Amino acid sequence: MASDPNRPMLRLRPSAPAQRQPGRQANIQRPEPFPKQRQEQEFTPKFTRLAQLLQRDPTGLSLRADPTALAPERLLVFEVKGDVANFARAVNRVPGLELIDEEELPSDEDKAPFAYLLVPDLTALRQILSLWGTWVSVGELAEGYAPWRDVFACLRDLRVWGPADRVQPLDAGILEDEVDGLNDADLVTVEIELIYRAHASVGVAAENAVVHAIAQVGGVAVHRARIDDIAYHAVLARIPAASIRMLIAGVPGSLAYVEPIMHIRPQSVVTGIEANDSLAPSSPASEPPVSDAAILALLDGVPVAAHPLLRRHLNVEDHFGLEPDALVAQRVHGSAMASLIVHGDRNRPEPPLPRQVHCIPVMGNSDRFPPDRLIVDLIYQAVLQMRGGAQPSAPWVIIVNISLGNLRRPFHGQLSPWARLLDRLAYRFGLLFLVSAGNVIGSFHVPAFDNRIAFEDATAAARAEGVVNALAAIVADRRLLSPSETINGLTIGGRNLDWVSQADRASARANVNPFTDLDTANPSSALGPGFADSVKPDILMPAAREHLRVIGGGGGVTVSPAGPARGAGLKVAAPPRPGIEGAEAFTNGTSAATALASRTAHRIHDALEQAYGQEFLQLQGVHRAVLIKALLVHPARWPSEAAVLVKRLLGPVGKGQAPRQKDNIRRFFGYGVYEADDAVACAADRATFWCVGNLGRERVVDVVVPIPVAMGGQARPHSISATLAWFTPVLPGRKSYRSVRMKILEPGQLDGLAVAGHGTQPDMNQTNRGTVFTRQWSGDRAAVVTDGMTITLQVQRDPDQGASVDEEVPFGLAVSLEMPGELRLYDQVRTRLQPRPPQRAIP
Repeated sequence: MASDPNRPMLRLRPSAPAQRQPGRQANIQRPEPFPKQRQEQEFTPKFTRLAQLLQRDPTGLSLRADPTALAPERLLVFEVKGDVANFARAVNRVPGLELIDEEELPSDEDKAPFAYLLVPDLTALRQILSLWGTWVSVGELAEGYAPWRDVFACLRDLRVWGPADRVQPLDAGILEDEVDGLNDADLVTVEIELIYRAHASVGVAAENAVVHAIAQVGGVAVHRARIDDIAYHAVLARIPAASIRMLIAGVPGSLAYVEPIMHIRPQSVVTGIEANDSLAPSSPASEPPVSDAAILALLDGVPVAAHPLLRRHLNVEDHFGLEPDALVAQRVHGSAMASLIVHGDRNRPEPPLPRQVHCIPVMGNSDRFPPDRLIVDLIYQAVLQMRGGAQPSAPWVIIVNISLGNLRRPFHGQLSPWARLLDRLAYRFGLLFLVSAGNVIGSFHVPAFDNRIAFEDATAAARAEGVVNALAAIVADRRLLSPSETINGLTIGGRNLDWVSQADRASARANVNPFTDLDTANPSSALGPGFADSVKPDILMPAAREHLRVIGGGGGVTVSPAGPARGAGLKVAAPPRPGIEGAEAFTNGTSAATALASRTAHRIHDALEQAYGQEFLQLQGVHRAVLIKALLVHPARWPSEAAVLVKRLLGPVGKGQAPRQKDNIRRFFGYGVYEADDAVACAADRATFWCVGNLGRERVVDVVVPIPVAMGGQARPHSISATLAWFTPVLPGRKSYRSVRMKILEPGQLDGLAVAGHGTQPDMNQTNRGTVFTRQWSGDRAAVVTDGMTITLQVQRDPDQGASVDEEVPFGLAVSLEMPGELRLYDQVRTRLQPRPPQRAIP
C-alpha cells in the first residue's frame, strides 16, 4: 500500500543499557604451521646473511647499500599463512617497531594476511634476528614473545618493500598511457603516498627526503598533506616523463627506489557525467520560504547558482576559490546534483526541500579536481570548514553528498585514503556520507548474440540473461570506485529506473534497453562487495534506464553504455545553452542516484521534524544522522525477479550453496531497492518505528515493539524487519579497522508470530561486516497475538576489535511491522504508543 504522510513513523525508546551476556567463546584455531624444516630452509639464509653482515659491519652501512636487504628504516613485508590475529602484540614486544599496515588478501589455499613493519634501527633488527635464532634452536620463545613463534611458524614470505610495490601494475599502466607521446621533459602529475610515520619529526624528515628526490629527477612538489587521523602523508608532484618511464621500468635510482615512499599513483581523476538534450525550463511553481539552516551539504562541482531552479536553494561557499575559473557553460556536475537533491527528477515534479543545500565546490573548471591539490586534503579541509573550529560555516549539517569517485582507484581490497577520511570524519562529526558507487562505462562483450540484429530482436528475457551473464564474466573489472568502499558511509548504486513519459520514451535514440522489463542495477553501476567483504553498494536508487550502444560484432556483440537522453534520463537543471537561459537537460548514473538518496535522507529528516518538532531537533546531530542511515536502508529489498535471475544464471547450484548465491546477488543489489516514499512515512497496513541510543563497551539494550492484535489469527503474509546503523571509530592500517561491531539478536518470540528469517536477504555473516545490520522475518501462517503483546529486540555491542573503545557509540534503529491489506495495523500500534502532538520548528 502507498505510504501516507499522515501516518508518521513512531518513536520507541531503548531500555537502560545492561551488561552483554557472555556468548559462546569463539573457537579461534591457530593456523596450521608450516613444517619447521621448511621454515629453516626458506628463511635461515636471509637471517644468516643478516647476521654475517652485521658481524662484519656493526654500523649496518652495507645493509643500506643493498636495496633487497633487511635493514633499518626499511619497510619489511611479512606474509603469513592463515590469520595470526595477535600480530600487533608480537610487534609491540620489540621496542620501536612500527606496524605500518595490515591487510588480508584472498587466496585459493587460505587467507593470506600481510603485515608491513618498519624497522627503526639496528637494535630492533638485532632483536628480530635473536628471536629467530632462539625459535630455530629451541622451538619456543620467552614469555610474552609467543606471538613471534606463531609468526615464524606460519611465515610464507619475508621480503623488503620494493619498486614493484611502490608502482602497482594498474597504476603503471595508467602512467604508461599518460607519458605515451610526451617529450622526456614534459611534466606529469603524480600522487606520492609516503610510509606514514607516527612521530611528526620523522615524518618531516621523510617528506624532505622525498621532495629532495623529486627535485633530483627534475620534478617539483606541488602540494603536501599529512592527516594524522587517517595515517595519511602524501605529496603531489610534477615529474618529467623520462623519470616516469624509469620508475615504471624499475630502473635503479628512479623514484621507485626511494624508501620513504609507499606508493606512486597517477593523479586522481573524477568520474564525469553528461547532461544532454537541453531544453527550455518549465517555470518553477510558487514555492514556500526556504530556511538557511542547512542540514545537507554537497561537495561537488561549481553549480550555476543563479539558475531559476537553484538560486533560492543553494548556499555556495567557495572555500577554495574555484568559482571564478569555472566557465558557466561547463558547470554540469554540481548543477545536476544540486537540482536532483532539491527537486528530484524534474520528469516527476515534487516539492523542493524546505532548507537550503550548503555547497562547497571541490571541482573547478571543466568539472575536474584542481590540478594543484590532493583531493583527500581538499575534502578534509572542506569538512573542517563546515563543521570544525570555533565558527563552523554549516554547524547543522549532518548529511553530506559525495557524488564523486576516483576513476583511477577501483577498490581491490585495501581501503583508499579517501575512504578512510570519510570514515574518520563520519565518526568525529556525526556525518552521514552518501557516496556514489561509481560508473564503469567501458565497453564489454555479450557473447550470447551473434550480431546487432539478434541483440535487438531478442526477447526482453533473453536479452537480460545475456547481459547479466556478460557482466558476471567481468565482475572483477567492475569494482567500486574510491571512496565508495567507505565503512561508515552509505554507498549508492544505480537502479534501472526513471520517470520518462511514454511519448519521450518513444523518441529515445536507436540504442537498446537491456532490461526492458527487469528492475535491476544499470549495466554501468559498479559492483560490490566492499571492505572486509561487507555489503556494497548499500542500496540502489534511480539512475535512469540506461541503454546500450552496439559498437561491434563478430562472435557476439560488443556494447557500451549510452549517454542519457530525453528518452532515458533524469531531468535536471543545466548550464545555459545558446538561446536557452536556465536550461534543463538529462543525466544518469550513480552520481545522480546518490543525489536522489541524499534527497530521500533529507525527506526522512523533514518527516520526523514535522511529526516530532523540537523533540526530534533536540536530538544530537549524530543520533539524527545514524537514524537516517538506518531508515534509508531499512525499506530496501532485493528486486525479486532480478534476484531470481542472478541466482539461476550465476548459482552456484547445489546443497549448501545459499551463501555463495546470496553473495552473487548482493554484488549487484546490495540490500536492495525501494520507493522513496516508503522510507519517509508509514501506511495503514505498515508501521515503522524508530529509536536512537548509545551503547558502551559490551553492553546491550532492549527495544520493546508493540504487536497489534490485527496481526493475529490470519493466515496471510506478514513480516517484521529491523535495521541497525552506527558509526564506528576506525583504526587505520589494521585488519580490525572497524573497531565497533553491533547487531540485533534473534528475537525469542518469532515462533509465536509465525515468522522466520526471510531467505531473500544477505545472510547473517554478510550483513555483519559493515556498520548496517538488517534482518527480515516473514511468514504466512496465522500468528497468535494477545492484547497488549510485544516483541523485544535486543541491540548488542560485541567485543571491540583491536584496542577497546571506551566511549559510548550512538546507534539508530528502524523496525517495521507489515501485513499487506490489514488496514487496522498502524492505528492499533499508534494508539498504544500515544505519540506527542507535532511541534513544528526549524532552527
